[in-house]
Amino acid sequence: MTPPPAPSAPAPSAPALPAFPWDTLRPAAERARRHPGGLVDLSVGTPVDPTPPVVRDALAAAADAPGYPLTAGSPALRAAISGYLQRRWSVDVDDEQVLPVIGTKELVAWLPTLLGLRPGDVVVQPALAYPTYQIGGLLAGADVVATDGLLGLGPRPVRLVWLNSPANPTGRVLPPQHQAKVLAWARERGAVVVADECYLELVWTGEAVSALHPSISAGSHNGLLVVHSLSKRSSMAGYRSGFVAGDPTLVARLLDVRKHAGMMMAAPVQAASVAAWSDDQHVAVQRERYRARRERLLPALLGAGLQVEHSEGGLYLWATAGRGAWDTVDVLADVGILVAPGTFYGPAGERHVRVALTATDERIDAAVARLAGLDLRVG
Repeated sequence: MTPPPAPSAPAPSAPALPAFPWDTLRPAAERARRHPGGLVDLSVGTPVDPTPPVVRDALAAAADAPGYPLTAGSPALRAAISGYLQRRWSVDVDDEQVLPVIGTKELVAWLPTLLGLRPGDVVVQPALAYPTYQIGGLLAGADVVATDGLLGLGPRPVRLVWLNSPANPTGRVLPPQHQAKVLAWARERGAVVVADECYLELVWTGEAVSALHPSISAGSHNGLLVVHSLSKRSSMAGYRSGFVAGDPTLVARLLDVRKHAGMMMAAPVQAASVAAWSDDQHVAVQRERYRARRERLLPALLGAGLQVEHSEGGLYLWATAGRGAWDTVDVLADVGILVAPGTFYGPAGERHVRVALTATDERIDAAVARLAGLDLRVG
């Protein structure tokens, strides 16, 4: 008699993830879109300015790409990245210490998994943070702790600590001394520090310093990685191009896993990225565009009764009217302005909104005109 087939093993369950926050903003977006003057979208923060010609020309020249690209990046790309770090941030790294990635959101989401974190490990992120830090920890099955104070963590098995300066959403610029203390704390416990520096080119007040600089790293890149992106500084969000750099042992581990997984940047995008990392002029032009928009939008928000906190850098103004975040979203949507509720970034943002500078000059001017007729103060 043929024995019955053995029961199949249950399929592994996917990690429970929170709802995608931007989906909840659709009703407010629809209401804002009905404004007679059209929608002013200051929510997501997607670049709107043209990709620089130097980048587009390099992309077109590399369009004939029949072979597979190198996961580690072409020698030209690795040299461009290491040259950029030295030229702009006085950081010396070998080419083997840098690795191109297919957009930094991809890296942030998969980094805990790529580094081998597992259930029981702890990822620490800021109390107000880019939501993908949490998603990355959850995908690895790790515990995620959102806090700005490390002393209360006690003996927990912290494996990864996120720094973000200038921060999304708050625009806060962390002093180098603070970052150095976090790194020293993590090194004592064998944890990896990852500094998200995607907005480092956009510091308005305060000091812009990479975590790889000796003033923070104490002259060693052990246990330290930094993340940079071309999305905002070079208006290349559609290219999906960034890099991770730092500890050579960690970079080698990431490269090994990414080679097996086929996580390679397209060759034409690599060529375009060489042009972007090698050219500072287009970055200066783009930075001045954002500075001018900030200088128009900031006083308009203050005049409408909003208080702007932090916001020393980055592409966002972190604002509160002293009322619930969604109440502020709704009031602004009624005049056709869409912003992001602070709750997208953690419970600590329940009375704030994030206002992006990533809109055309015409749309920024429209927002300024509409804010002139508002008083959002409570009471």
